[in-house]
Amino acid sequence: MEIQLQNKAIVELLYKALLGEVGKMDMVSKLVASDLEWWFHGPPRCQHMMRLLTGEKPHNNGFRFEPRSVTAIGDCVITEGWEGRAYWVHVWKLKNGLITQFKEYFNTWLVVRDFRPSAWEDEKQDNDTLWQSQPRDLYRRSLPGL
Repeated sequence: MEIQLQNKAIVELLYKALLGEVGKMDMVSKLVASDLEWWFHGPPRCQHMMRLLTGEKPHNNGFRFEPRSVTAIGDCVITEGWEGRAYWVHVWKLKNGLITQFKEYFNTWLVVRDFRPSAWEDEKQDNDTLWQSQPRDLYRRSLPGL
């Protein structure tokens, strides 16, 4: 549990740095592995975070990542937000206090489920949901599930 809290704090610090609240890119380079594994799902024009992390676009590129929720599950931290133009979810994987993997989703509803077999079959519940997206305006938008 302590590792989850530490991982959550690291990801929260990353967003603060990206928003220019602390240390900016010097801080980002200390939190993210140089060989970061990245995966993206969404329109190519929405690869805002990767453009920030690679320095292709400056902090003030018009798209601000301000998470409205940050949840730690195991070695992953899931963040989600609504920027006004797009709903987004980020999944950060950490190892030894360093972000090693990043998955970015735009305008997609995600569900994280635990499919590990239970030692006690009578305690096992099918498809135990660990986390689920909470996008705004679900009734007016089409957000496919993954």
